[in-house]
Amino acid sequence: MHCAVVGAGAWGTALADLLARNGHRTLLWARESDVVDSINARHVNERFLAGAPLSPVLRASGELGEAVDGAELVIFAAPSHVLRTVAKSAASSVAPGATLAVASKGIERDTFALMTDVIADELGDPGVVAVSGPSFAAEVAAGQPTAVVAASAREAAALLAQRALSSSAFRVYTHDDVTGVELGGALKNVMAVASGMVEGLGLGFNSRAALITRGLAEMTRLGVSLGAKPATFAGLAGIGDLVLTCTGALSRNRAVGVEVGKGRALDDVLAGKETVAEGVLNAQSAYALAERQGVEMPIVQAVYRTLFAGRPAREAIAELMMRELRAETD
Repeated sequence: MHCAVVGAGAWGTALADLLARNGHRTLLWARESDVVDSINARHVNERFLAGAPLSPVLRASGELGEAVDGAELVIFAAPSHVLRTVAKSAASSVAPGATLAVASKGIERDTFALMTDVIADELGDPGVVAVSGPSFAAEVAAGQPTAVVAASAREAAALLAQRALSSSAFRVYTHDDVTGVELGGALKNVMAVASGMVEGLGLGFNSRAALITRGLAEMTRLGVSLGAKPATFAGLAGIGDLVLTCTGALSRNRAVGVEVGKGRALDDVLAGKETVAEGVLNAQSAYALAERQGVEMPIVQAVYRTLFAGRPAREAIAELMMRELRAETD
């Protein structure tokens, strides 16, 4: 199959490499010319996925139209805050009838649109596939066993993405709850920032376990209010991705939270970083969306106030423990 991946960050590169190793003719679009040169000349993405040898048949292009032209499967992996702009630019070159998927995780700040909604808006396809689950790019590129979910309202689209991506080390399950899968992928990044804050404050495993568990409850509450299935959050795109991102040493969001928990200002923590910590962006979106839905999300609120309202992390975490006593289940 002819495939295209739009966005050559670590995750986009790992997915493109996976497709190429699965025998698909794959073209990866990168905005950065040095990334294109690195992949084509040396078969490595030195800028975003250093140390991972890529398939020698994987090709990269700096021309978006060229990258997506004629592709039967197009996977968008650009950061959430630029996804709409990139999708709009690609729209005229995407082949009619192509299966569209998105591996970006987030909630658009001003519209509260999920990433599949953004692609559907710009390319007119209501069956966009959401690819999500516990998956550090470096481990996928290294061939370590990984399981994710491909969710779509159109079963044929989810099945096509499943077949294209699945390998002996990368297992893809299909799903029909797009909203739940997408919210799990977006909200777990906010919880990972909170988990990092807990670690940065010097708190222990008890605290982290409590935060992960109550974070999952918050994610489920918001998801159900938007029509998601509660069971989705007990799966790969929910608890699976949440545990990985809150505890894994490779988590950018957790790393940001650690530094903030130690007392560093957010601007200083983010200064000079090329990679995006989606949890910072999505803390704003999730906080506003919870307010709109009338859903209580105290952990999201604590992260938002720490990152954007000047509340010290220690005070924000202490407030969580002093909330009114209640039953565990709603």
